[in-house]
Parts: sequence; C-alpha cells; structure tokens
Amino acid sequence: MARESLMERSLLTVEYQTVNYVTGPLIFVENVHGVSYNEMVAIVLPDGSERSGQVLEVSGDTAVIQVFEGTQGIDVDTTRVRFLEEVAKVGVSVDMLGRILNGAGKPIDGGAPIIPEKRLEITGSPINPFMREQPADFIETGISAIDGLNTLVRGQKLPIFSGSGLPANELAAQIIRQARVVSGEQFAIVFGAMGITHREAAYFMQQFETTGALERVVFFLNLADDPTVERLLTPRAALTVAEYLAFEKDMQVLVVLSDMTNYCEALREVSTAREEVPGRRGYPGYMYTDLSTIYERAGRIKGRRGSVTQLPILSMPDDDITHPIPDLTGYITEGQIVLSRHLHRRGVYPPIDVLPCLSRLMNLGIGEGKTREDHRAVANQLYAAYAQGRDLRRLVAIVGEEALSDTDRRYLHFADEFEKHIIGQGQVGRSIEETLGIGWELLSELPMSELKRVRDFIDKYHPKAKESSARELGDI
Repeated sequence: MARESLMERSLLTVEYQTVNYVTGPLIFVENVHGVSYNEMVAIVLPDGSERSGQVLEVSGDTAVIQVFEGTQGIDVDTTRVRFLEEVAKVGVSVDMLGRILNGAGKPIDGGAPIIPEKRLEITGSPINPFMREQPADFIETGISAIDGLNTLVRGQKLPIFSGSGLPANELAAQIIRQARVVSGEQFAIVFGAMGITHREAAYFMQQFETTGALERVVFFLNLADDPTVERLLTPRAALTVAEYLAFEKDMQVLVVLSDMTNYCEALREVSTAREEVPGRRGYPGYMYTDLSTIYERAGRIKGRRGSVTQLPILSMPDDDITHPIPDLTGYITEGQIVLSRHLHRRGVYPPIDVLPCLSRLMNLGIGEGKTREDHRAVANQLYAAYAQGRDLRRLVAIVGEEALSDTDRRYLHFADEFEKHIIGQGQVGRSIEETLGIGWELLSELPMSELKRVRDFIDKYHPKAKESSARELGDI
C-alpha cells in the first residue's frame, strides 16, 4: 500500500496507543473496537516513520497484528496504531508486465511509477465451481519430460517437487523463457519468488533480461532478508495480478511460485509467535486450508478467454516426499513433477524422475488438434519401456548383464538412451513435435513385437516401419 494512501486514510480512522506486547513479527493492541480480521493497519513509530501491518486475530478487545516490515524499533509506550478499515490490496495494470516488484507489489526496479487501473483485494474470490471451465488446452514448456509425458494444461496446478541443491530455479527460469501456448494467444507469466537469496535473484534477472523474457513477466521478488511476513503476501499478490490479466485482459497466464517451502516456513514462524498448538512437524494445523486458498486460484471461467495456470515449486526437506509440505500440496494439486538427486549427480539436466511424476489432466490437453494424435500412445509406451529398463538395472546388479536376454538388453539400453535424450535435453527448448520424434527414434530400437501401445501409429510414425517385414507387423 502506498505511503500516501496510508496517511490519507489515517486521518479518517481511530488511532490507538495501547500496544501491550511485541513478539517476533507480531504486536498486540488492547482496548480496540470495531476491528475486523485481515484489516490493514498503519503503525506509526516515535520518529514519525510508518509501517504497514494486518490484523491476524481479534479476541475480545485485543487485536493481534502482523507487521510487514518487522517489529524492530517498536516501543510499546509510544507507538501508535491506526486501523484503516480495508483489507490488503494491490494495484493492478497491464503496465506491470516487464516490471520487478517487491513481495507486496511495489516497484523496486527503479522504473517509472505504475499507475494502477484498479486496486484489488489480494485474498481474491474463489471461482464458483459451477462457473469453472474444464482445462482442455496444451501449454508447451519446451521440456520434453513435461510436454511429452506429464503435459501441463491451461488452468491446471502442477507443482514441481525439488530438493536442496537441485536445479529447480534453473528449471523455473527455463520454463519461463520457453513456455508458450500453441494457439498464439496473448501469453503472460507471473513469477512469485519467496525467500530467495540475492544470488538467486540476480540469476533470475540476468536470465530474463538477456533472453528478453522479462517483457512478458511480472516479477514479484521477496528476498531471504526481507520481512518474513511479506512472504505471506507474495503469492496472493502475484495471483491477484494473474487473475486480473487472465479474466479481465483475456490473457493466458502461467504463475510460477518458488519456493513454497519458504512460504510454509513463514507460516510456521507466525503461528509459533501466536503460540498456537502446532500440527505435524510444528506446522500449523490449518496449513492445508491455507495452501488451498493459493492453489485453488488456478483455473478457467466459463465465458472468459483467459486462464490461470500454476506451476508452484517446493523443496522437499531431506528429499522426503511424505513431508507435510509436499504431502499436502499433492492432495490439493493435479499431479507433480519430481526432480531426482540421482539423475542430478549423473549430470542429467533437467533431472526429472519420470516414474513418480504425474499430470492428472494430461489427457484433456493432448491428442489430435491439440498436440498430435499419437501423443498418448507414445507417452504410455515410453513410460512402460523406461520402467522396465529401470527394473532390469536392479536385476543386473544381482545377476549380471550376461544373464539377460537380447530383448532385456535392449530395454536396458533404452533406459540409458531415454535419460540421455528425452530427459537430459539441457538448456535447449523443444517443440512437442521434436519430443515425439525423439520418442519414436528411441522406440525404434526395441523389437517391433514389444510396441503394443503404439501399434495403431507404427505405419505412420515409426522411422523403420518401411524396413520391417510384413510378417513382423502381422505378429504384433
């Protein structure tokens, strides 16, 4: 909220000098009246400077306020608090594209001030289930392991499960550079970075500026040394801008949120300061509900051309997929992309572990007229062959490769080539046609009799179909 706005509203509101207690990012104000949950406040320090805050809880005549800029320097005897009679809002405009903002939505790139077309509440409003449109269109990320086997669909929420030290940020930057909708409609990206380091922030800005991707990106940046409470605003402010661009400006919007683990840690910190009863591993019991208010803002609305698609990224502590953060995220979202530490150590980039990955809405966005008629069949065949090759690796560790049949050796070789050519594509983007073409090249190394899932498309797409004998084709 702008400083001028705080001052103007403060003239019309009641001022309290009854701060009783300060703990962490919270202050407790006594003897308040007519205060509402989520109401914004202006906190005036003895030196005349102002900070903004938000009401977290009202119990009797006591209000609990989270201070966005931190509580350092707040004196309980001289600090004044004004309740502004409005919830947190962010100014929205198409001019935000190409700009870098802080976690609360204020420009920090040194550019011209953004004149908002309107100011919207960051809590948003849930999409009426009756008005939800079924996701049905393909978003091309340029990543073969995603486009080919775990396709992202407009209006979907598909998280990326990473781990400490894995290249989730590099993957996010690559997707932001490459992502597009094949229909040629207006496409925008809203990137919400939460709790990242200065080095990571510099990496993202350098990537966006050198590739020209920044022109279509609204970049919300909350650094690790920024106020913790601001981290709780960042995804909601980002989604508010995304909803504006999608549902009022008819854009196809991809929202990338990184890292949701930092958001949940901020949630736990505030919960601890409020002395709430902790849930699993110290996280608040309402974390599932809180996350759902973020993830469920993805979707499409009947009668609107735009869409909001989410690609949240989270780091699994200790690579534990059963940890509360990935566990709850998996319940709310429609699948997951899992990064593999084993592939990363072998130098495979992006290190996407295809087998535990899933896109529950994939079938809605692929097929003839969207990607290609053989897409589903090729994905099934590649997945089955790779899974068999992975199983044979474990068998080889016990009995040795000499004990395998010729067909088994081909599957073993297929798994290696799959990781090298489909998964390990490096920083080069690929179209869906290229991805499916490479898939067929790999499948052509397997015996024709093993390709049961793609039998209907062999004549049209198999690179060695003409060389095969009529007898081989007839045996399938």
